[in-house]
Amino acid sequence: MMKKLLTILTVTLLSSTLYTQVVVTNPVVPVTDQPVTITFYAAEGNGGLAGYTGDVYAHTGVITENSTGPANWEYVKTDWGENTPETMLTRIANDVYTLSIAPDIRAYYGVQQNEAILQLAFVFRSQEPVGGEYLAGREADGGDIFVAVVESGLNILFVQPEIRPALLDPGENLFVEAFANEAETMSLYEDDVFIKTVSGTSLTHTFTPAGNEVHWVKVIAENSDMSVADSFFYLVRPLVTQEERPSGIRDGINYIDNQTLVLSLLAPGKEYVYVIGDFNNWHPNNDYFMKMTPNGERFWLEINNLDPGREYIFQYLIDGELRLGDPYADKVSDPWNDHFISEETYPGLIAYPEGKTSGIATVLQTAQEEYQWEVENFIPAKTTDLVIYECLVRDFTEKHSYAAIIDTLDYLQRLGVNALELMPVNEFEGNLSWGYNPSFYFAPDKYYGPKNELKRLVDECHKRGIAVILDIVLNHSYDQSPLVQMYFDGNNPAPQNPWYNPNHNFANPDAWWGNDFDHESLYTQNFVDSVNTYWMSEYKMDGFRFDFTKGFSNTYHTDDDPWGSNYDAARVAILKRMVDAIYDQNDDAIVIFEHLAENSEEKVLANYGILLWGNMNYHYAEAAMGYNTGDKSNLSGISYKARQWAYPHLVGYMESHDEERIMYKNVTYGNSQGYYNIQDTSVALDRIRLVSAFFYTVPGPKMIWQFGELGYDYSIDYNGRLGEKPVRWDYYNDWRRNYNYHFISSLISMRKNYDVFETGNFEMDVNNGEMKTIRLFGDTMQVIVVGNFGVGEGNIRPVFGHTGVWHEYFSGDTLQVSDVEMQLTLRRGAYRLYTDKHLVTPDIGTSVNDPSDDRNTGLRGFIYPNPTNKDATLALHLNESQYLRISVSGISGIEIEKQQEQYYSKGLHNISLNTASLDPGIYLCLIDTGKFTEAIKFIKE
Repeated sequence: MMKKLLTILTVTLLSSTLYTQVVVTNPVVPVTDQPVTITFYAAEGNGGLAGYTGDVYAHTGVITENSTGPANWEYVKTDWGENTPETMLTRIANDVYTLSIAPDIRAYYGVQQNEAILQLAFVFRSQEPVGGEYLAGREADGGDIFVAVVESGLNILFVQPEIRPALLDPGENLFVEAFANEAETMSLYEDDVFIKTVSGTSLTHTFTPAGNEVHWVKVIAENSDMSVADSFFYLVRPLVTQEERPSGIRDGINYIDNQTLVLSLLAPGKEYVYVIGDFNNWHPNNDYFMKMTPNGERFWLEINNLDPGREYIFQYLIDGELRLGDPYADKVSDPWNDHFISEETYPGLIAYPEGKTSGIATVLQTAQEEYQWEVENFIPAKTTDLVIYECLVRDFTEKHSYAAIIDTLDYLQRLGVNALELMPVNEFEGNLSWGYNPSFYFAPDKYYGPKNELKRLVDECHKRGIAVILDIVLNHSYDQSPLVQMYFDGNNPAPQNPWYNPNHNFANPDAWWGNDFDHESLYTQNFVDSVNTYWMSEYKMDGFRFDFTKGFSNTYHTDDDPWGSNYDAARVAILKRMVDAIYDQNDDAIVIFEHLAENSEEKVLANYGILLWGNMNYHYAEAAMGYNTGDKSNLSGISYKARQWAYPHLVGYMESHDEERIMYKNVTYGNSQGYYNIQDTSVALDRIRLVSAFFYTVPGPKMIWQFGELGYDYSIDYNGRLGEKPVRWDYYNDWRRNYNYHFISSLISMRKNYDVFETGNFEMDVNNGEMKTIRLFGDTMQVIVVGNFGVGEGNIRPVFGHTGVWHEYFSGDTLQVSDVEMQLTLRRGAYRLYTDKHLVTPDIGTSVNDPSDDRNTGLRGFIYPNPTNKDATLALHLNESQYLRISVSGISGIEIEKQQEQYYSKGLHNISLNTASLDPGIYLCLIDTGKFTEAIKFIKE
């Protein structure tokens, strides 16, 4: 039979080692249709199971031709933590174990016959958690353990060098070891020059390189049927040149002109760095060997002759082993997640260089198209007027894109929002994330679209008077971050990592996320400042909401202080330093902390000018649900004065991304009495208005969680806490939810237009019980808000500021107060907002004139739009089926026109009212049940 030469792998940058120090295989070349024994050396690699005496199990799967990358294991045998006899290892000596994979590899894993297996993947672990976590045996860098396998037949695998291409130190020899199953002879070549031939399935050789050229090593294996070949190259690196960076060069990518740039990498303690990428076909090349600054802190390289406007993907190859993207790059190329990004979201996304490198890479591009800003300088609303809308791009629009958010801005503007707070949008791990697992701090996440679309979103916000606040995570990073990977021991940042602490500073594991930044390090402080400056300058962000600022300290917090809430002077100093640097860049910057620490510390930060999150979710939810015993519905914490702060720097909120939705609580757990049931959607929405009246009227900035204005009623745990949530823009078409939107909009408009809502002279009787009052005293106007948070009728003495005429804002009704101690009777869930100055009644209709429920009428409704200049709709909810006669009368009660007379079933009805023939004026819609008549006031314009 004629022999056929197959080149099974010509040139590759991906290491496909036969074994590592951590595992050895028998046979040496594992074949997919044969059994294999894996020997695991627990003291090698990261040593995570060294000295462990319990049973050890393999968490194992395979990398096949269908895997999208090394993280995409297929045919995984068990879930993490699941112990089975098939995955239990046998101890043969201290720290030495074996695992038998039989009857053959394909059968053991259950891989289909037509699917090629490329590698076996392992992480070895302890039988049970130790100290709350499983002990895990991995590679030395913390990565998964991979073992290359071959299909039956003639194949070659290189065992040494483990890392290919091989980068040698000057004077270092190169040892080559290769195996070829079913081979009769193996021949070795260097630069196509024959070296030797050996018989059998194993070949070794030692090269003594000379010079700094690239050399090619090739092995040809032959038997009577065929020949196959495999090859790699090696390079002797030169000595590192020490030279200062050119003037004006900063860390990251520095564009000099349309064909030239300078790369600068901060990597103290590293020996040498190559730049690899599309411009050199991903081959280490001494023309792309970086210079080192004389202090050993940085590596830099000027690259010329680039094609203007072309995108190039690149990485740093550090010390011959570590491949990392540029930490300062504004775009990444992700082998695992980019292919899930649609063309519509990110047109023309550059493809990852499959087969040429591994891990996250980054993108550079000279002669980029600059975004043309329409609003060059923007000044945010003053602090007391801030109404912030917290938004997760992923769950706010079906298209989950910056562009789609732009389409919602008119809606937000009509609502009255003047600040949009974006949950983290810098590159995070995966696509479907809240964003609190950041990796590249200067790159907008591509799952939401191109960077210029984010700039356009900011620009469009500014055109509408809306500031943009970026939620940013500088407490921690996860393992994908190049700053973590650059100095990593496999489980934690290595002690020499300039930016991160080796361990967490909290005894409480619930306060651990990713890898903890060392905020006392000058490296970290400089990095933090560069991140903040970048987003303010490049994207014109108006400020930041900083996540978990309690973690910005190296103070160890014990079990007695599990969330680090006790006063920490070192932390205060660190945070003030960061804020000073922000204000040096922008005096008008909005700085918000999610601190949630002891009030003594928050008071100091608030007095320094910092805004702080004020979580009032529990108390407002209890009040909305109608549970008022004890301290449940105490709303006083929404006031900065109750916290004894000097300035209104409390960003109060009823909901945020982290809390359960109040509307969900209402419809799931709401209280009831008689037919009044807060779990009914209509009543639940009424209760949202009730708590809103006691939220937006309190002086100080406020925050809304997305769709809260429409009564979003999906649990935070729907589809898992971090999972995608339904996007419900259709809520706006529900008249009840639409009414809430306009109700809240009117409150926001009121608080922004009248200085009384900035006053420091206000009182709140909202601590306990069902009846609550807020009193605000301004220079030209006084306001009183009263509400019944119970499920039955109640009486209240608001204590008016003076006698005379008071005006109810939503209804336009007047109240003659002859006694400031006069008593008001409020139905359950009712609210009133009185001013001693006549204001224009908002054109949203009225809820305070809803039919009274104290006679157990069983019907509730209102008219919209109100005022109306054309036909209107009576939205009517019946608790039981009834025969109704509906008519319109003048304000005197004399009937003008009969509208409807028929039997109506239980439930919701939208009934059209013919008002076209009515002259402008005030009218009553009369609803006659035969036993009583209800009247709803409306205005014809």
